[in-house]
Amino acid sequence: MLSAIFGYDKYAELTSEHAIRGTYCDLAVKLEGKLAFLIEVKAIGIELKDGHVKQAIDYAANQGVEWVVLTNAIEWRLYHVIFKKPIDKQEVACICLLDCNAKSEGDLERLYLLTREGFTESAMAEYRDRKDATSRYMLAAILLRSDAIQSAIRREIRRISDILVEPEAIDKMLREEVIKRETIEGEHADAAMRRVNRSAEKTARKASEREDGLVAVAPVPLSLAVSQPAVIDVS
Repeated sequence: MLSAIFGYDKYAELTSEHAIRGTYCDLAVKLEGKLAFLIEVKAIGIELKDGHVKQAIDYAANQGVEWVVLTNAIEWRLYHVIFKKPIDKQEVACICLLDCNAKSEGDLERLYLLTREGFTESAMAEYRDRKDATSRYMLAAILLRSDAIQSAIRREIRRISDILVEPEAIDKMLREEVIKRETIEGEHADAAMRRVNRSAEKTARKASEREDGLVAVAPVPLSLAVSQPAVIDVS
């Protein structure tokens, strides 16, 4: 499948039982002599679980490899290795070949991530970044952190009901009644909020720099600002 469908060179780019610190991972994909990603392979009848990929994640972290695939040949799961202590992972995409629809753009895009062309075009990283940018944690953080969005909500409430609601009341309702708690608490939520805060601080800093860079222009005296009548020399 890796060769005939996903386009990797069977002899030059696929290595079975790749040795890592005296142990072996099932498959390794190499491109231009460098490890691209590792593949943990399970039997076709086994139901895949996150725990199955733990060893491959550890192997990848030891080699500085960002990507790991877990598969039983039917289901394919793509993981991004998060280099922190302890080493963590993020499931970026999952696709079941038995359920694939050749007319579905979403299915085709997820399949493309696993192809040789997709990897060389950085499709995995772009897909991950796009997924992170629209995650429930990111959207929740934007709703709570963005004054512009909360001001827009306040204006809409006033337009519809003629009632002016305090910003604190809107923030409280968003936190307690509208947004799910799981999207504003925990590690992923904290990471999203930090990202939104950094962006807001960067925007504020740029605005401050623009203001500081403005050239102060001395006001024009009123006597000069008033147009004077033309004097005609008739001599």
